[in-house]
This record gives sequence, structure tokens and C-alpha cells, in this order.
Amino acid sequence: MVHGIYQSAAGMIVNQYRQAVLANNLANLDTVGFKHDLTVVRERKIESLEDGLGGRFSDRILDRMTGGSLVAPTVTSFEQGQIQVTGREMDVAIEGNGFFAVDDGVRTRYTRDGRLSINPNGLLVTAAGRPVLDPQGRTIAVPQEARGRIRVDADGSVRSGDKTFGRIGLVDFADRSRLCKVGANLFDAAGSEAQAILPRLRTNSVESSTVDPTQAMVAMIEVSRAYEMNANLVNMADTTLGRAVNDIGRIQ
Repeated sequence: MVHGIYQSAAGMIVNQYRQAVLANNLANLDTVGFKHDLTVVRERKIESLEDGLGGRFSDRILDRMTGGSLVAPTVTSFEQGQIQVTGREMDVAIEGNGFFAVDDGVRTRYTRDGRLSINPNGLLVTAAGRPVLDPQGRTIAVPQEARGRIRVDADGSVRSGDKTFGRIGLVDFADRSRLCKVGANLFDAAGSEAQAILPRLRTNSVESSTVDPTQAMVAMIEVSRAYEMNANLVNMADTTLGRAVNDIGRIQ
């Protein structure tokens, strides 16, 4: 009975974690360039295998049961989001792999949000106001007289008329699974080395969030039911345990 309580409690913890990840995905349904997270759950080994003692303290009955479930590290899906045409000459969407490199004031971060503009200082920035970097890691500045006629070409060139003021740098990573979300739709390289790639941009467009609202809502309902089921099992096991402690002794 106590073993059952532990198993059901572990199931509640796992589904609480799944619910938090799904809720965050749904909250970013309309976030440009957002990459949704996937919850990963793995089976926990039985105690006689997990303790590494060679099964010296194994139990014939318990060893035939599952060890329960454990939360594994969250995985981010880097699939391509749908590209939506906005008509803004400074909106760009990345086709395929790659990230914009931006300066957040502390270090270089990475994003797929291509809503660009020129700030009062003449720097090319994202919608959140972070300077976009060129292939050499430098900011891109536009002179005052050209700021009202800026466009971004498919190769990342920032232009006004026939003048080019810089080129947006795109980078990618050999192992994108090491990228870490740090909030504000940004990724940290987490020690991975960024590799410059040739820009492949869709102009006058942005990349939509990869969250599928229908799938996310169905998963949220399933998770809610699984949590409730495990909570009921904990209550049932607790009631049975209480009767075993209080009533069986009295009958004897």
C-alpha cells in the first residue's frame, strides 16, 4: 500500500510538470519564432537496480513491479514554424535552420524573432530592443538620413536605396539540443560554439510559433485526467492503509 502511494505521488509530480510545460507552450501561441517544448518522462528503475548494490537487497515481489516514473530533461522542438507575410520591409523570417545573434547587454543570445526596426541610436534591433549582430559579431548602425527607407534583403543585407549598411549574421549549432531557453524568446549557447551560416531569409514575413493549439489542449486535458486519477489512487491507498492500521488490530 505504501509502495502504491509512492508510485501515485510520483505520477502526480510528473503530470504537474507536464501541465506546466504545456501551459507555457499555450502562453506562447502567438509569440513570433517561439519553439515549443516537449515533455519527456522515463521509467524509474526498481530499487535493487538503481542502488548499484548488485541486487543484494532485492525483494522477490517488489522486483516484479515498476519503479515508477521520473521527469527527464525538457526537449525543445526546433521544427520550422509557418511563415506569415506581414508586408513590413524590416520583418524577416528564417527559412530552415539558424538563429539571429543579438546582444542582450551581458552576452550574445540567439532568437528566431525577425521583427526588426531601427532604434533612436540608429542600431538595428529586435522587437524587444536588442541589437542584432552581423557575421563578425558587431552591431549594425544606420545613419539618420537613411532611417526612414530601410529594408532587409533575402541575403540579410540592410539597405536603403543602393547603399548597404551591414548584413545580418545567421548562426547555427552542431548540437541544438544543448541550447538553453533563458526567457524573452532567447536561447543561450550553454557552451556550444556558434557557427556562421549563409542567411536564407524570407522578407516581409515572420515565423509563427510552432505550438499546435489543438494538440496542446488535448494534451492538457489528458494530463489533467491523469493527475486526478493518481490523486484518487493516493486517497484510496491512504484509506486502505488507515483501515489496516486501525481496524485489523481491533478485530484481533
